Amino acid sequence: MIEICALASGSNGNCYYIGNERDAVLVDAGVSARQILMRMNDAGLDASKIRGIFISHEHTDHVSGIRVLVKRLGVQAWFSQGTFDALRETERPELFGFFKPGKSMQLGSFTIHPFLKNHDAAEPCSFRIEHDDWHIGVFTDIGEACEQVRYHLRKCHALFLETNYDEKMLWEGSYPYLLKRRVASSQGHLSNDQAFELIREHAGPELVHVFLSHLSGENNRPELAAERFITLTERFEVKLTSRHTFSELCRLR
Repeated sequence: MIEICALASGSNGNCYYIGNERDAVLVDAGVSARQILMRMNDAGLDASKIRGIFISHEHTDHVSGIRVLVKRLGVQAWFSQGTFDALRETERPELFGFFKPGKSMQLGSFTIHPFLKNHDAAEPCSFRIEHDDWHIGVFTDIGEACEQVRYHLRKCHALFLETNYDEKMLWEGSYPYLLKRRVASSQGHLSNDQAFELIREHAGPELVHVFLSHLSGENNRPELAAERFITLTERFEVKLTSRHTFSELCRLR
């Protein structure tokens, strides 16, 4: 059995939980340690099972809580070397280790598969997390879905997938033009349309659960993201995550 939950998901902060009966890992810690632990408790999740925290890249909405969370839990945070080097000194936790993109590692009863992705960070990675032949993907902050993303997607049973922006809202919104270009670039984020096309064309036969994740507060709305995926709901269970609270807890058996 695996339990998965988005404890926070959005442009204001991200943290994703993957656990089983014995162990759990977190991906990213972009809200405060207090919020992460409070949301875990409210969702009925046991923080003592956490064996490590994997950081996808150095942007604030993925690391702002990591230093305190490591101290509170007494577990290691795991980084690519490039991500760690890009952190400010005040953001670096006391306990840390390194993973190599493209090289799998074991932590507790989980196998972690980190891989490089297209995003405007030093050495950004996404993750496929494996336990007992179940595969969970955490795929956010992707400007363009490269072959690495497509390869790991095809193995997933459940997926946290970036649906960051609605194209009409972005281009008609208040962002400066250069920032709009950055968001929509191949090093920026996936739109609702791009995420839809990725899933429709490249999902493997085992994929069941798709969590629409990392929505922008300025350039997207949950109902727009959900509406874009409505034609895929016969193939997948499509669920929304939240910028403000934990998502529905999903159990894979």
